[in-house]
Amino acid sequence: MTRRSCAIYATGFVCAHLLIVGIALVVAQVFQTMIYNRLKKELTLTEASQVFESWKNPPPPVYMEYYFFNVTNPEVFLAGGKAAVTQIGPYTYREYRPRENVTFLENGTKVYALNPKSFVFVPEKSRGNPEVDILRTVNIPAVAVMSELNSYSFLLRTFVSMWMNSIGVEIFMTRTVHEVLWGFKDPLLSKIHAMKPEVDEMFGLMWKKNGTHEGEFVFLTGERDYMEYGRIDTWNGLTEMSWWSSNQSNMINGTDGSVFHPLLSRKELLYIFAADLCRSIHLGYVEDVEVKGIPAYRFAPPHDVLQSPEENPTNAGFCVPAGDCLGTGVLKVSVCREGAPIVVSFPHFYQADDKYINAVEGLSPNKEEHETYLDLNPTTGVPIRACKRAQLNIILNRVPGFPKTKHLKEIIFPIMFVNETATIDDDSAAQMRTLLLIVTLVSNFPLLIVGMGAILLIVFVILVCRSRQKKNEVKRIDFTEAFHSFTTAKDETAYTQVSDKPEVEPSDNNHTNQPMRNGSYIAMSPVEAQKC
Repeated sequence: MTRRSCAIYATGFVCAHLLIVGIALVVAQVFQTMIYNRLKKELTLTEASQVFESWKNPPPPVYMEYYFFNVTNPEVFLAGGKAAVTQIGPYTYREYRPRENVTFLENGTKVYALNPKSFVFVPEKSRGNPEVDILRTVNIPAVAVMSELNSYSFLLRTFVSMWMNSIGVEIFMTRTVHEVLWGFKDPLLSKIHAMKPEVDEMFGLMWKKNGTHEGEFVFLTGERDYMEYGRIDTWNGLTEMSWWSSNQSNMINGTDGSVFHPLLSRKELLYIFAADLCRSIHLGYVEDVEVKGIPAYRFAPPHDVLQSPEENPTNAGFCVPAGDCLGTGVLKVSVCREGAPIVVSFPHFYQADDKYINAVEGLSPNKEEHETYLDLNPTTGVPIRACKRAQLNIILNRVPGFPKTKHLKEIIFPIMFVNETATIDDDSAAQMRTLLLIVTLVSNFPLLIVGMGAILLIVFVILVCRSRQKKNEVKRIDFTEAFHSFTTAKDETAYTQVSDKPEVEPSDNNHTNQPMRNGSYIAMSPVEAQKC
């Protein structure tokens, strides 16, 4: 066997084995399973994990943008006309949210943590100065008092109305944005505080929320099951709430929105417990996106999250008392707001019934500016970009005994909305891209083996074709040489006598008197020369 033949057979042998092994690994998904198991082990809330430190101190900056609805025609509205508002803002604050008092429980399967939030004003990202800009909005303390007295006697309501008029309390108030947001000493609450000390005399939409936390959380670390990674086990010691009218509505489902389990699927629903909304909500897959070169799945609350019970019966549990329901796109949260007639929605009543949008002039909901969404990397479950948007509203209606409300029709009046945004920082994005590259290379290593086998297959085919071509050339050369030898031998063959008679030397006489004998080439029959 020649050296060339050995090379061809060796190439074919290696090619066959690479293809067989590579295809078997692709079908069995050995390397993919191996790297995914590694991810499940690393993405846990344990001190040895790669993500624990970023969970404790999130590196991406979080910004809170506050927008307010300034009422431009309070007199017209109180007289029975349509309210008109203009949007002002944003007033942007940098949010810091480190986790404190982190304690592991039950052999590391659970972790306790507090999540205090503090806010610092960022003027370069704001439009206006909150300490200077004036805002005219609904006097929420006054409306809350009137709503609370709605179940009392008409005589008592009349007496309270006269008392409120004497101290100058109106349905609308004019304050700076900073006062409405972070708190001021309210004259009505101050009078009530003197009679009932447990009532705070200060009021602000974010009063006592700067530097404080939303409750005590216990999270599952994901040590037992990667699907439990970051899921809330208890909130303020509770495994479920008691505000709503059904067990399903009272469930505390999902994470706090900062982490999600790895290996996400487009078909699954993700759950988030929002303490400020007093409930859990779910998000569904919307589309594939890319953020800073990182692939992500976009999840957003589907339309059925805030649908009315007529359209989505599972939402009937959020009607308190049972049967007292609002329309699509709004949620009454009085049960967790000390009885105040507070309603939450998406900004500008996005995804809400038209009756809420058309009741106030100046609203224009749109998906780009008012949709809540999360962009999550499907491999790691890490949030790459997040936009949480929610609007605060209050119910205004006629309250007998309060003459200033006599022309009011029930309306859900917008107060403000917040846009909480966060995008992965550049350093974290670079680390994420490197991690995903490693995952991709390891997962697709069997395909590299198949590719090498395919290349060797092409080389093997070329070598076989060239070998056959070489043999054909050798055969042609042998045939040419044989033919050349044959013709050469024919030219060199002498004439031989055919007759068996002994050859007699011709004499001059014989030569003259006898004819010459005829001869022929070898293999020809002897023929005597014939006389004429």
